[in-house]
Amino acid sequence: MIELDVNHFGIPLAPNFGLSLTMRTILMLCTLLVISAQAGLTVAEPTRPNIVVFLADDMGWGDAGCYGSELIKSPNIDQLASQGVRFTQCYAACGVCSPSRSSILTGRTPFRNGVWQHLSGIHEAHLRTSEITYPKLLKTAGYQTCHVGKWHLNSRHQFNSPEFPQPGDHGYDYWMATHNNAEPSHQNPINFVRNGKPVGELKGFSAPLVAQEAIHWLNEIRIPDKPFALSIWVHEPHHPIATDPQFSGKYGDHRNRTYMGNITQLDFALGTVMDALEAKGLAENTLLIFTSDNGPEGRGGPVGGSTGGLRGRKRDDHEGGIRVPGIVRWPGHIKPGTVSNTPVIGSDIFATVLHVAGIALPADRTIDGVSLLPAFEGKPVERKVPLFWRTHVSRPDSRVALRIDEWKIVGNDTMEEFELFQIENDPQEQNDLSEAMPEKLTAMKKTLFQVWADIEAEGPKEWWHNPKIRPRRGSTVPY
Repeated sequence: MIELDVNHFGIPLAPNFGLSLTMRTILMLCTLLVISAQAGLTVAEPTRPNIVVFLADDMGWGDAGCYGSELIKSPNIDQLASQGVRFTQCYAACGVCSPSRSSILTGRTPFRNGVWQHLSGIHEAHLRTSEITYPKLLKTAGYQTCHVGKWHLNSRHQFNSPEFPQPGDHGYDYWMATHNNAEPSHQNPINFVRNGKPVGELKGFSAPLVAQEAIHWLNEIRIPDKPFALSIWVHEPHHPIATDPQFSGKYGDHRNRTYMGNITQLDFALGTVMDALEAKGLAENTLLIFTSDNGPEGRGGPVGGSTGGLRGRKRDDHEGGIRVPGIVRWPGHIKPGTVSNTPVIGSDIFATVLHVAGIALPADRTIDGVSLLPAFEGKPVERKVPLFWRTHVSRPDSRVALRIDEWKIVGNDTMEEFELFQIENDPQEQNDLSEAMPEKLTAMKKTLFQVWADIEAEGPKEWWHNPKIRPRRGSTVPY
C-alpha cells in the first residue's frame, strides 16, 4: 500500500515516481477523487476566513507591554502578540487620523484617495464613493460586513447626511459610529449613530461599549454560515480621555494613571472581542489585525502616550508620529509568538484582506499597499510604490517622508530641505546623514518627487488647492 504525504492543509500529495509536475498534479487529483468516492464524500471548497480589524486611536508605539512598556498593563494585546506575529516596524499611513483610516480601507496613500487631511472642520474632502474599499469588495463576494466605533471619513457637516457617503455606502451592511471623538468624552457618549439613526446617550465607557456592539452583531445579527468582516475602531486613547476607575485604579496615584488606564480600557475591550470569537468557535478561522491610526498625543514623559523613545509624536513624519503597534493573529497560518522586523504600513491591510479572501486587487487604479502574507512567514514583501507619508499638520520641518529598505528621508513643508537616516540602525533618527551621503540623499529625493508627481496626477488635488477649504491651524497648503 502506498502511503501518501500530506500538505499543511491535510490534503494528500501524489507520490513522486519521477513524474513531471503536470503528471503529478493529475495523479494527485485522481487520488483525491478516488479517496472521496470511496468515503462517500465530496471535496469541499476552502472556508474563507473571517476578518476583524481592531484599530486604536492615538496609541503610541511604546504603549503596550509587548512593545516595551514596563508600566502599562495590556494582557490581551500581549496575549494576541503571543498567538500571532508582532511587527516591530509597523507604520500608520499618516501621522494623523482621517488620512490614516482612509488608507486602511482603500489601500491607497491619503493624497491619492482624497482624504488628505484631518476631517473635523468644514472641508470638501471626504472618502468618495469612487474609492473602492475592502468591505465593498468583500460584500460583493458574499461576506457580511459591520463597522463599529469611530468613522472620521467625513467632515462634521457631512456625517450622517444623505448628501455624502456614510459607512453603509462604503460596503458596511451594519454600522454604529461617531463622526470623530466620543462626546463629551469616553464616558457616557451621546453622539453615536446606528445605521443612520442617532442612538442617544450610552452608559459606560467608549471602547467597551463599541466592543459590546460588535459582540451583539456577532451573536444576534450575523448569519452564522457566511464569512464576515468586522471593523472595530475604538476612540481610546484619543483626548478627551475618560477612564473607568477599575482600570485607572490599577496604577495607584501615578501621574499618568488616567492615560495608562485608558490603554488598559481598550485592552479590556479587545479581550472581550477575543473571548466572543472563541466562544462562538470563530477564532480559528479569523484573521485578527490590531494596530493604531498614528502615534501618541500628549507631552510624553510621565503624562500622555509613549513613542518608545522614537523621535516626534502625532502629526509628525518622524518615527514617533507614524510607527505604531501592529499585531496579526491567524491560527494555522501564522506561527504563534513570531516577531517580524519587516516594514509594513496601514495601507497593506487592504491588499492582505483581499488576498486571504481570494479577491483580486482592483486593476484600474494604483494600490500602494501590498499583501502581508509573505511577512507572516518571515519573508520580505515586494513593493512597487515605496513607503510614503505626507502629513499636513506636522512640524514644518517634517511634513513628508519616504522609506526604501533601511533608508528614510524626511523633508520640510516645501520639500526643499531633507534629512537622511539609516533607519534600521538609527530608529530614533538622531544621526542625519544628508551631508555625509549626498548621492544617497539625491537618489532618495528623486524617488520621492516621482512618487509625489504620480500621486498629484491621480488624486483630487483641487481639494487641497482650493482656498475655500479651511485647514487646521498651523498647517500650510501642501503644494
